[in-house]
Amino acid sequence: MSELSVSMPASAVSGNAASTRWVQLAAGVICMMAISSPQYVWTLFTKPLLAQFGVPLSQLQITFSILIVLQTFLSPFQGFLVERFGPRLLLSVGALLTGASWVLAAQATSVMGIYLTYGLIGGIGTGIIYVGVVGLMVQWFPDKRGLATGLVAAGYGMGAILTTFPIAASLAAGSYQTTLLTYGLVIGVVGLLAAQLLKRPPAEWITAHRPATSASADTAPAAMLKTPVFWLMFLMMTMMSTSGLMVISQMGSFAKDFGVTGTMVFGMAALPLALTIDRFTNGLTRPFFGWVSDRIGRENTMTVAFGLEGVAMIIWLATRDNAVLFVLMSGVVFFGWGEIFSLFPSTLTDTFGSRNATTNYGFLYMAQGVGSVFGGPLAALLHEKTGSWIPVFEVVIAMDFITALLAFFVLRPMRRRWMAAKR
Repeated sequence: MSELSVSMPASAVSGNAASTRWVQLAAGVICMMAISSPQYVWTLFTKPLLAQFGVPLSQLQITFSILIVLQTFLSPFQGFLVERFGPRLLLSVGALLTGASWVLAAQATSVMGIYLTYGLIGGIGTGIIYVGVVGLMVQWFPDKRGLATGLVAAGYGMGAILTTFPIAASLAAGSYQTTLLTYGLVIGVVGLLAAQLLKRPPAEWITAHRPATSASADTAPAAMLKTPVFWLMFLMMTMMSTSGLMVISQMGSFAKDFGVTGTMVFGMAALPLALTIDRFTNGLTRPFFGWVSDRIGRENTMTVAFGLEGVAMIIWLATRDNAVLFVLMSGVVFFGWGEIFSLFPSTLTDTFGSRNATTNYGFLYMAQGVGSVFGGPLAALLHEKTGSWIPVFEVVIAMDFITALLAFFVLRPMRRRWMAAKR
């Protein structure tokens, strides 16, 4: 009788979780879409902010680095808080902080004010949501980690599709202050409502659906940080983050230098169109390559995807004076980049287990912060020193190919040895 009374609730929990997890996935995607604009439409604000404050581009781009550094460097602590207090409370706070960052930035009277509002407050808010949602999905979908993390990461990558043209139109028609105020309120409200649906999965669900390719033992963050395989992944994610974040933060500037800004492509302004296509491919690649990696392996998929970005960047640079190709190739570049946000968290959780997935990914996600410094102000400084964007592109192209080779020739055998030792 006692066995029956125990097994029936466990079965019921598993059945309920099977349907509940798709609701969790949908809510997670909406949360990610709500907080994507601070990163992905930043380049639209650089021109009016430069005119307002009269500072060099490299100085203004510190805002972008603060946003990403705070989003990432606090993520282990934020992940711990999510695990300690639950996703609903913490993600609600994250949504409110993200919206408030734009509302307060609209009132800023100096570039330091932009640093503290758009950068600092925005980074804390978006970081809570990003690491919280990804950590939650690898727990809800232990059998489909690549696909699930890809879908929520797609929400972050594609969310700005809904805001790019409206924000560009708002900036053209009025002031950046009005735009920040209006869309800050929208971001905060949408993110807050979606966060109310989020909760942790039952422990029985995680155990019952653990895939054979995952580590059979969970690794705590302190132990993970002592392993070479983690630091190799950190180095690889840093290099790939640098490449993509350089494009995200600098596109408005190098599009102007390439003669693309102000031109029309397919009846639309080239830069907002490129940014919209980027958001679509940047989102599409995440579930696509996540799904592929569930089938052919994480490292094999990394090699293909990272190599694709390197090739696309070469073609993009070679055809930079052609506005049509500039728009189209920008989409291909991001199709080869955005999947890092599905491949790395899936690979990390496969390797170190799901019990500490949120905090563990928080440490790896810090690589995005390092990449924002290299791809933001340092890339702008290199451009200012050389007077050309070509050296900047050459550096990030080299990083793409180096990371692709590391995935196949170094990470794959190293991770196999680690996984064998853990079983």
